[in-house]
Amino acid sequence: METFSPRPWHEGELFFQRRIVDRGRSDPTTPFLAARYANWIQQYPALAMGTLDDNGNPWCTVWGTNLVPFVKPVAQSVLGVQATVDASFDPVVQAICRNNFDMKNNNCGTADKEMEMGGVSIHLEERARVKLAGQITAATLKRLSANRDVLVGGRSEGAAGELHLIVRIDQSLGNCPKYLNKKHIVAHIPRPKLLSTSPHLPQKAIEVVHNADAFFIASSHKHRDMDCNYRGGPPGFIRIVQPDDSEEASTIVWPEYSGNALYQTLGNLRVTPQAGLVIPNFETGDVLYVTGNTKVLLGTEASNVIAKSTVAVALMVTDAKLVENGLPFRAKVVEDGAQGRSPYNPRVRYLTSEEIGKFDQVESRFCATARMIKKTRLTPTITKYNFTLVGHKSVFGSWKPGQYVTMDASASMTKGYSHMRDDDPTSLNDDFIRTFTITSLPSAVGEETEDFEVMIRSIGSVTKWLEHQKDGICEVAVRGIGGDFTFASSACNAFIAAGIGITPLLSHLDHIHFNTLRTFWSVRMVDIGLPLAILRDYPALIRSTTIYLTGFEALPNKDGGKGNEEIQRLIDTGVLVQQRRLCKEDLQPCLPQIENWYVCTAPTMRRQVHEWLPGTVIHYENFDF
Repeated sequence: METFSPRPWHEGELFFQRRIVDRGRSDPTTPFLAARYANWIQQYPALAMGTLDDNGNPWCTVWGTNLVPFVKPVAQSVLGVQATVDASFDPVVQAICRNNFDMKNNNCGTADKEMEMGGVSIHLEERARVKLAGQITAATLKRLSANRDVLVGGRSEGAAGELHLIVRIDQSLGNCPKYLNKKHIVAHIPRPKLLSTSPHLPQKAIEVVHNADAFFIASSHKHRDMDCNYRGGPPGFIRIVQPDDSEEASTIVWPEYSGNALYQTLGNLRVTPQAGLVIPNFETGDVLYVTGNTKVLLGTEASNVIAKSTVAVALMVTDAKLVENGLPFRAKVVEDGAQGRSPYNPRVRYLTSEEIGKFDQVESRFCATARMIKKTRLTPTITKYNFTLVGHKSVFGSWKPGQYVTMDASASMTKGYSHMRDDDPTSLNDDFIRTFTITSLPSAVGEETEDFEVMIRSIGSVTKWLEHQKDGICEVAVRGIGGDFTFASSACNAFIAAGIGITPLLSHLDHIHFNTLRTFWSVRMVDIGLPLAILRDYPALIRSTTIYLTGFEALPNKDGGKGNEEIQRLIDTGVLVQQRRLCKEDLQPCLPQIENWYVCTAPTMRRQVHEWLPGTVIHYENFDF
């Protein structure tokens, strides 16, 4: 039976544990290689490793193969590693070999002294990982090609090598499966080409970053006690602040999702604010290595940089290597129903400096409370809600047509910290803040009570929660009102909407000239109650609107003719109804007279409309959040 005394937390770890989760616990890390971890590691096909170079800069890399075991115990708490690597540009390999390669004997010999290392042995396909830390006590590297590094076409071409390490382990810890995106790893001989070493990341490096759904991070506590771990999420979860000046360094930013609350990485970054990242493209083998200075962002400091985040890290790049075909393996997406994506992944959170990120930026404090005074079911999934602001009736003043209200349901929905939550995985990182387009006419807002109306489709946790709330009782915090999706009232305008995407138009109806408006509205049959309700309340829309009904196949086989009756009711309003999809030919006759096209649809349809209307002025409401 293995027994040990827990190691004490250092000051950085304690800071975040008290600041974020406000609870104490002992460190579960074992001060040796636990037997169960030693057994698991032999079956795992990838190993990420971090160490320090001669200047004290942390670097990180990742190696892998399907020919396991390539990492295995050779003595008590001692691992042997035999890995195919990029022998020329991998910064961890270079640090281990101290850039002192013996070309005559084609190897680097034994490391001249022990080196601190942190590692994570990982099995992406099984969503399993083990963190490791210790010292590299011996190393040899043999190139698989005797050729020297050469410069070809402006690119430095390197060689693959076989690396042997002996590593003494004095820390091991199993980690949870959250955010691990499933991939099947297969061996591959790298043929590395060094494309860039600029801290101002080139476009190809930015593409590697934005396509990545995982990276590995190495850090240290006072340049000792190395740590290495995995960060995963949806593709695009890593963002870049790119200066206009090519002489200035890029900054990499990522949100810190809810984890195991040990804060070993963040704790290191608080005390020693430096980190090394390896960001791989598992499909092409291209890889970006960076090292730089870090800053941990908390609370509003985080949300002011990357939307909807309360903890984030910004790394200003001080050194980088972009290597083409540098990975010694490839990883294929596991073909399951979710394409291997972790169910815990939140949606991509954008920088507030990015155009799409502006939609997710909210005020940092609660400004008012909205009380639900009425709700009206329009379709099986769409409900109209009427709210009134209480307590601070004039805090926002009047709003403009097309704006949205930002509502915060966290006070009612937050469940507190959980390590895992398999019954509702996305709630771990949900801030329960949502934005809804205001459909009220600004002129209808009362002087004494600030009433507003929203129409919402029930598609997520917050909207489903609202569905079950009672009139006159439910109260939701309001963060603010924003948005600038406004119409040029004197111009000839066309509005293309899908389903509930019609809502930004409704608050404009008191000042629009209907003889210069054309509305193309795509509606699924299951939502036919929406146009029936809206045209009843806003009959002026009828003469300028064409409705395209789709989704007939989704109707119940036995609806007793109800579908046909509702179609006839819609036709009887006088609106033009087409029982088919909107197509390019519907828009082309309007091209000569329309000055502005406004689009509020899902992303796929929005891209289609852009292809249909080349060279035109198109404004769109972000319908992605």
